[in-house]
Amino acid sequence: MKTKNYFLKIASALFLLFAINTNANNLEITGTSVSGNDITFNISWDNSWNANVAPANWDAVWVFVKFQDCNTRLWAHTSLSTAAGDHSAASPLQVDPVADGRGVFIRRSALGGGNISATSITLKMTGLGAGPYNFKVFGIEMVNVPQGNFEIGDGTSTSSYNSISITAATQASGLTSAVIGGSSAAVPATFPMGYNAFYCMKYEISQQQYVEFLNALTYDQQKSRTFNDPISAAGTYAMFTGFNYRNGIRILTPGNNAAIPAVYACDATAGVENNSDDGQAIANSGMSYADLSAYLDWAALRPMTEMEFEKICRGTLPRVGGEYAWGTTDIVPVYNVSAGLINDFQANETYTPATNGACAVAIGSISGIYGPLKVGVFATGTSGRASSGAAYYGAMEMSGNLQERCVTTANATGTAFNGTLGDGTLTPLGDSNQATWPSPVTAIGISFKGGDYISPATQARISHRNTTVDAARYPIYGGRGVR
Repeated sequence: MKTKNYFLKIASALFLLFAINTNANNLEITGTSVSGNDITFNISWDNSWNANVAPANWDAVWVFVKFQDCNTRLWAHTSLSTAAGDHSAASPLQVDPVADGRGVFIRRSALGGGNISATSITLKMTGLGAGPYNFKVFGIEMVNVPQGNFEIGDGTSTSSYNSISITAATQASGLTSAVIGGSSAAVPATFPMGYNAFYCMKYEISQQQYVEFLNALTYDQQKSRTFNDPISAAGTYAMFTGFNYRNGIRILTPGNNAAIPAVYACDATAGVENNSDDGQAIANSGMSYADLSAYLDWAALRPMTEMEFEKICRGTLPRVGGEYAWGTTDIVPVYNVSAGLINDFQANETYTPATNGACAVAIGSISGIYGPLKVGVFATGTSGRASSGAAYYGAMEMSGNLQERCVTTANATGTAFNGTLGDGTLTPLGDSNQATWPSPVTAIGISFKGGDYISPATQARISHRNTTVDAARYPIYGGRGVR
């Protein structure tokens, strides 16, 4: 799970290139080179699959490219060809382009499972001028959520929906507030209910992913997306002051003159990046809704909806009253670090023993873990769904760890959401620029799902709904996106 930025600078007449090594489940993108409009790199990651038995889905990596004008020093999102024939992948992978050209999905081309060793990928970029440019390649692990019927509401969890099925007919016609229940507004057919296929991030946004995001922003954008000013001294925490709730994002090199952006790193104590104890793979805590929506827009993803959250967790299985993301009502709250957390902050941070229903939540307010754990902390590669805490389609930590913000059906602002995707571009002050998303200022239309590391275990149930509106940063808030 270790992540480091290794920059390789390649000089040419038109291009300068930065290759980024970015890990989630040992995801690595290395050996990058540019020739004309083609960008080539090697990609590898662990625990990949393509299955034709339940849940009959696959995992993939969402890959996108940013370019920096060497004259203005500003980063922008690179367009990629929408034609599959313009990209290439060595076996066992394939490249799936998307209609808006904001990135590509890279996945197994045939049925199978296991680790993906370094495999060569070439992508065709479009719309570039003469340069010179710098380039960065980013990757985010995703899971495929196939089209199909599913159930929402379990009849037990607090503020749950009515127990109903979401089908092609309900997606096409919409739902009345009376049918959906749970203090919901009417849900139109344009609202992403979860019936149609989509991809979901396999993990919550990690600290290193947020570092990579910050390091591609301007000074003013960084100032909006962090708690402490980018001009602060080296070693200053980015998201908190004082107690950091296991969040090790710090300023490595301070910004300058309110114009030159800072450089961020994990555990940049006194301006030195610690290679052995940096928490890069720990879920990123303390994000406001504006922080989350900005990251998702920048990565050309979008927020998930409450209904999609339940689809990701429950899949096609019948509802179970009070169930958690791993499909049972069993839960073993992890509330004592000394009892089982091993290799604190390390790339191989784990929790033992692997117990069915192990989950980073607490009973009441009792917690010895003052912050989230590493993404995928309970997964071992050989463990089952219950002992790894995996949701039906393979997403991790959908119950516990950090609260996840979802677009709600509790009010008309939320149900006006139509699933518009991020475009890779932010406002000059670092906010998402998507007019159809709930406002980053008010967060009206956004609710919370999944529980966290200090809340009661009942909040981690699939169908539990917390419709509290809170736009602010708080140590239990994290998130992920979909596409």
